[in-house]
Amino acid sequence: MKKALVGVFIIVVISLFGVQCTFMDKKEVQQNPWENPVPLDLDDIVKRGYIRAIVDNSSTSYYIYRGRRMGYEFEMLKKLANALGVRLHLIIKSDIQEAFSLLNKGKADIIAMNLEVSETRMKMANFTAPLGQMGTVLVQRDDLHAIKDLWDLQDKVIHIRKDAIYKAQLEEIQDNYGIEFTIKEGKGDNELFIQQVVNKKIDFTVVDKVEAMVNTTYFDNLNIGLEISPKSDVAWAIRKNAPELEFAINAWVAESNQSGYIQTLYAKYFKNSKNSYFRNNSPFSSLAGNAISPFDDIIKRGSEDLGWDWRLLASLVYKESRFDTTAVSYAGAVGLLQLMPVTLERFGVNNPNDPLESLMGGVNYLKYLDKFWRERIPESNERVKVILASYNIGHGHVEDAWKLTLKYGGNPQSWESIARFLQLKTDPEFYRDPVVKSGYAKGHMAVNYVDDIMILYDSYRVLIDP
Repeated sequence: MKKALVGVFIIVVISLFGVQCTFMDKKEVQQNPWENPVPLDLDDIVKRGYIRAIVDNSSTSYYIYRGRRMGYEFEMLKKLANALGVRLHLIIKSDIQEAFSLLNKGKADIIAMNLEVSETRMKMANFTAPLGQMGTVLVQRDDLHAIKDLWDLQDKVIHIRKDAIYKAQLEEIQDNYGIEFTIKEGKGDNELFIQQVVNKKIDFTVVDKVEAMVNTTYFDNLNIGLEISPKSDVAWAIRKNAPELEFAINAWVAESNQSGYIQTLYAKYFKNSKNSYFRNNSPFSSLAGNAISPFDDIIKRGSEDLGWDWRLLASLVYKESRFDTTAVSYAGAVGLLQLMPVTLERFGVNNPNDPLESLMGGVNYLKYLDKFWRERIPESNERVKVILASYNIGHGHVEDAWKLTLKYGGNPQSWESIARFLQLKTDPEFYRDPVVKSGYAKGHMAVNYVDDIMILYDSYRVLIDP
């Protein structure tokens, strides 16, 4: 009996210590993901078909304007993704430390925040070739109390973005000049802190000079004359164990600099202050308002009838017509949702140029497709993607792909499985299969169509309130 009790005791002790060690090991990995980054390089990204990049939601990085995705970083990333032959997926974050964690955990591939390279950051990631240079400035209100000299920072309180390089720069000023002032870090992007200065919630912040200059075109009461740090190189961050990706990005940066592309893009976003001001202060910008298009009200009305998130329906409208009521496709499709004449007639649209009538005709067609697929694909998130593909290429072709999925042992309730066979409808082996009724189709285009809408919808969900 004693031996049995001793044995149980030993097992319990070993289990406890084992659990404790495992817990501590996991905790250590969670705290320092850059010490053991997920092995994921360019080949894996290409096989996966998309690259994931972390960006800010700001006037100099990424935002929505009239339903369209815009921004300096966004346009560069899109061009890079095209050069790599993959699609672009964006992750919107303002927390820099979290961005490095996601990068090393393999949940992102690039941090595209124009980061200044520092020793601390180089422990967490590698950096691409420089994409430009940026200095930093103090942002304050332009009034009688505006300070003009670093010595005037004595006893002041400066609020800055958490985990940015600004803290180290300010601490260097304290050490070099012997000045005492308080540094308070907080969550949020630079433009949030600038807005707080404008609204008199705080008196001072520090941001990149270029970003500060852009914001002076929106707010005439800003003073950005005091330099905190001179220009230094900025770059994107990538995992340390992704040398192929690093090489490919650096080659693209070199080519883009040589062709003048980066300089042209820089001028578009940072030197044309009039256009920037108009875009970023428009009610149809995610930076200033909460509207996607002039037709949001009727889109919301249609989405209620359909049972969709209105931002998803807005994504479809943007993809079809760019919110242009007079748009006509090469095939003769018209209106906000680009319906063909036969579909217009079938769903009761007499005037396709009337926004409400055109939209509700498209909504009625979507309801028809929803009914067609409801029993076969009960899960709404999967069914939505099948409906979108059906809207693009016709539900006959998608039904063929669904039958092929069933025949070859795939999951007929999964869009991913159906999409695989939809793309195979260019292959005679599959489009001539006895279960196929609609024949050949460029199914890959419909799959890309669905991806485009869902990617745009993801951005709308993050940047536009429901």
